[in-house]
Amino acid sequence: MNISQVAEKTGLSSKAIRFYEEKGLITPPNRSLNGYRTYNSRNIEELTLLRQARLVGFTLEECKELLALFHNADRRSADVKARTLEKVSDIDNHIAELTQMRERLMELVALCPGDNGADCPIIDSFTGCCKQKKGAN
Repeated sequence: MNISQVAEKTGLSSKAIRFYEEKGLITPPNRSLNGYRTYNSRNIEELTLLRQARLVGFTLEECKELLALFHNADRRSADVKARTLEKVSDIDNHIAELTQMRERLMELVALCPGDNGADCPIIDSFTGCCKQKKGAN
């Protein structure tokens, strides 16, 4: 199978496929006499695993670990499950951080008059300063 056929089958771009190959994440494809890559079913499985794992947030390094487990006939599903639960925990932590960021932004929005004046509590907060009242020194 050539790279464009693999791209269509896996949903990855040709560029992404070459990137994963360059990073050593997939088994190097065979080369035909003219130098073109020819991919086999093992490559398709590896690339599909990469795409699916990336879609749910696994990093390249984590994908490398998943591929190692994929290639290990003696793997334990408990190991795969543990890595997946670690990713779920990472995602939960990220959601909590994003929620805190959103809440802080909404607090700032509530403080801002949003009028034609120059005073803006959002900018003041981001710069770490407070405008002193006129006449106060």
